[in-house]
Amino acid sequence: MFLSLTLYNFRNLKSDTIDLLAKEVFFVGENAQGKSNLLEALYYASYASSFRTHNESEVIVNGEKEMSISAMFKSEDSTDIVNIKLQNGKKRIEKNSKRVTDRKDLINTIPCVLFSHGDIEFASGEPERRRFFIDQSLSMYDTVYLDTLRRYRRVLKSRNAVLKEQKFELLASYDSLLSQYGLEIQRKRRDAIFRFNQIFTRLFEEISGIADLVISYEPVWKKKTDTGYEFPTQSEVIAHLEARREVDIKMGTTMSGPHRDRIRFLRGGVAFIPQASTGQRRLVSLVLRVAQGVFYTQVTGKKPVFLMDDVLLELDPLKREKLQSLLPDYDQLFCTFLPGEPYEHYKRSSTKVYFISNGSWESASF
Repeated sequence: MFLSLTLYNFRNLKSDTIDLLAKEVFFVGENAQGKSNLLEALYYASYASSFRTHNESEVIVNGEKEMSISAMFKSEDSTDIVNIKLQNGKKRIEKNSKRVTDRKDLINTIPCVLFSHGDIEFASGEPERRRFFIDQSLSMYDTVYLDTLRRYRRVLKSRNAVLKEQKFELLASYDSLLSQYGLEIQRKRRDAIFRFNQIFTRLFEEISGIADLVISYEPVWKKKTDTGYEFPTQSEVIAHLEARREVDIKMGTTMSGPHRDRIRFLRGGVAFIPQASTGQRRLVSLVLRVAQGVFYTQVTGKKPVFLMDDVLLELDPLKREKLQSLLPDYDQLFCTFLPGEPYEHYKRSSTKVYFISNGSWESASF
């Protein structure tokens, strides 16, 4: 649970400390006042990165050269203080006054699950967005998976460079590593999606009334069997890469591997998303996030922090209530609302409500 958040030169938010000691915290305000910026700051404190931009200089107040965030977070075992400073393009991360040199050492400290408008890409966006979602779900708790994913991407980048530079004699050495790391990624993706389906299919039916929607994982490296597929051996993958080498050389890039796996939503064996309405696609993305929270708790025994950025606006009242009622037990919940929304219906006696205006916040009194 976040106890407090101290900000300096972050977006349009005032440089001050906000008290967050509550099971639920609501940020209420008009658009462009700073509600989403507060969620972004919480996410930044959790993962030392933004969910809204890859250009981190954008999070610094215009005309300034540095910003900082300090978060106090209490878990069952300890209370941690995370400090992040961005100055002249360089980032410094500290946890309990000790420098963190790898962001993976921060990931397990504050497990946030973010619901945002961009999540609809998990349903209807490019295939890489669905791969990203599964990879993110695994990386939230499995640092070994994160290391494997990083190694695979480095090998893939080097292999692609060799193809572009036409140093084809080096391909064999990269194929061995690519197959090793790639098979590890595929096995964990398959296992995660199997568990996800046990959560996702049930939740989606309860909210939408649509039964039997499943997440289908279609790895590039596989051997068909009577009951589905199985993964090849590493030597078989290497042989496959060798057989497709001319294609890679012609295209100038690696055309086979987990970076090209397909993840689809099927109902009765038929692709669901192409025929789905915008509302149904949005609901798919929301249920994915709920399932991510359930999955995290099942695997780790810990409760996540939910950050919900205006996502309930796009659901009709009935589905909104169902989604709220089906949220798994969380450590803490942050929601943003417009002033006209019935946020009072969702608050409890202990809920903190802040009115946000021009980057400042004022506690509501009821």
